[in-house]
Amino acid sequence: MIQPLFNWRSLIAILAIFIVSGTVFYSQYLAKKIASEEKQKVEQWVAASKAIMNNPGMDLTLPSLIRNEQQSIPIIETNEHDSISGYINLDSAKAVNDKNYLYKKLKIFRSENTALEIKLSDNPYTANRYYYGHTVLLDEVRYYPLIQLFIVALFIFFAFYSITVQNRATQNQLWAGMAKETAHQLGTPVSSLDGWVEMLKESNTDPKIVSEIQKDVNRLKLVSDRFGKIGSKPKLENLDLVLQIEMMVEYIRKRSSGKVHFSIDTHGSTFINAKISAPLFDWVIENLLKNALDAMEGKGEININILQQEKQIFIDVADTGKGISKNNLRKVFKPGFTTKKRGWGLGLSLSKRIIEQYHAGELFIKQSDAGKGTTFRIVLNKNV
Repeated sequence: MIQPLFNWRSLIAILAIFIVSGTVFYSQYLAKKIASEEKQKVEQWVAASKAIMNNPGMDLTLPSLIRNEQQSIPIIETNEHDSISGYINLDSAKAVNDKNYLYKKLKIFRSENTALEIKLSDNPYTANRYYYGHTVLLDEVRYYPLIQLFIVALFIFFAFYSITVQNRATQNQLWAGMAKETAHQLGTPVSSLDGWVEMLKESNTDPKIVSEIQKDVNRLKLVSDRFGKIGSKPKLENLDLVLQIEMMVEYIRKRSSGKVHFSIDTHGSTFINAKISAPLFDWVIENLLKNALDAMEGKGEININILQQEKQIFIDVADTGKGISKNNLRKVFKPGFTTKKRGWGLGLSLSKRIIEQYHAGELFIKQSDAGKGTTFRIVLNKNV
């Protein structure tokens, strides 16, 4: 099936970029236009002021009207030494209370626009200079796109966040539903097999054969019980972590080649108490051990380090396998991701869910080096 080049999310994103870009360019166009008009108004105001100063006997109605109508653009008047001699359209209260207010404004105006001059005489050194700023309208037009970009970015963030949360909730429901359905489907044949085992016991079948079959049936019961607990809050009990981990190591040891060496370091602790769900926690350890075996391809070392601290317990499962590539580090816990030819890629994803959602702990890759191995870390909180 050919995948479309663009999905609806991409189209919406492209459309949003075009709209925002168009708004930005148009706002900049308006800002330049307003700035040009403001400069023209200041030039007219300066020309009117010049006419009033240099032609006291003529009709000054029009120049006075031009000067009086200019009530928005801030202007500071200075003499030839750049000492402030007057101002308009600035905060008078601040000018009185703060001696540096006008000089701060003057510095800003100098950086924004070139001063206009009115010569008072033929002497080139005697002239008034007029420095001007810009109106609030120009500020609003300039900064409007930035505000719009912020609002759009905020909207996109919350939209993607809500979609992510919704997808995660749907995914969790899907996994929980699949797990419960698997447990339900296993229930009937397991019960039937249990009955057949009882019949074999009564028919004088070789006890060794019956014992091995019973082990496999018990194993199926355990798998069914594990899947049945996914999606519902399991009951946590105070159990010995050392004992639980030793049992799982022994179980995996019997099913691995003699070329794999297992070791457990408890730092001198013979009993470490923790609140766990035994079937689910065992499942996590089993998944990590099997993952380590697959990475080592039949030979190497698996070291389990259990460190008890005041508030937390750290469990590191390290192998000497091929390691995980940097490209796959972020994908390891995603459902469906696997580098093996066989498998669904659900083991690590379910393990992470079991530790983090049901045991309020953490499961992550502590370290992984290509060709040297990988260390997974489980963190359990004692106050759960």
